[in-house]
Amino acid sequence: MLYAIFCYDSESEVGAWTPEQDKAAIEKLAVVQEKLSKQGRLGPVARLAPTKRARTVKKGRDAFIVDGPFAETKEALLGFFVVDCANEQEAIEAAQELGRASSSGGSYEVRPFTVFLPGATFPALVPTQ
Repeated sequence: MLYAIFCYDSESEVGAWTPEQDKAAIEKLAVVQEKLSKQGRLGPVARLAPTKRARTVKKGRDAFIVDGPFAETKEALLGFFVVDCANEQEAIEAAQELGRASSSGGSYEVRPFTVFLPGATFPALVPTQ
């Protein structure tokens, strides 16, 4: 089953990192990503732009656009990982490992999902080198 692991953290804290601190964090996460990739379990990974660049489209008959993210919390969704896991426990273990490799704050949300691409399979979602 596919699981999305959403990364939440203090955007102001992460945004204040020096280039060296940012590079160090990315390198630590890369170790976990490489492990999952070698196991054939890592799908797309994304780092999102800052929330000030986000727009929320309200649903409904009279849809409208709001500047910024919809959620009003001190932590923002910074990015996500897609992993192929046998079960929820395996996905939680991957999130725990990512958590140990990242900053001390924030959290990872683990949520199963379904891909809505008729005829596509998980390997088709992973770019070839």
